Amino acid sequence: MKHLLLIVCLIAMSLNATAQSSDKDLVYAAIEDYVDALYLVQPERIQRSVHPNLSKKGFSRPKDKTEYGPEMTMTYQQLYDLAGKWNAKGKLPKDAPKKIEIFDVQDKTAVGKLTAQWGTDYFHLAKYDGKWMITNVLWQSHPVRNQ
Repeated sequence: MKHLLLIVCLIAMSLNATAQSSDKDLVYAAIEDYVDALYLVQPERIQRSVHPNLSKKGFSRPKDKTEYGPEMTMTYQQLYDLAGKWNAKGKLPKDAPKKIEIFDVQDKTAVGKLTAQWGTDYFHLAKYDGKWMITNVLWQSHPVRNQ
């Protein structure tokens, strides 16, 4: 009887770990869809991974300046439209950064980070009807490097 109880507990723990790693993989995939939508000029990936009520705010700094401009905001539609043209001429370097980090995944919310060509994006994601969607993005251009 003890062995049967131990086996049942191990199976339950294994199923729970699989569900958690699966959610982590799905959160990663949502962020990857976001960056690939822009890098690969595939706006349909925005539709797959970003909630229509997106709140995106950030700070841009021209490469030749040390000061950031005023806060910029972007709607879902603006992001979708940008994905259709941002790299349309294929000027993105082949080695453009695309580092995705997942900090936390719970049953309904998650937090992640993307380091990309344009800078750093921090994400809040939520699970809607079993699908992970990006709801908030806070971003900035890469900081000035001390030389």
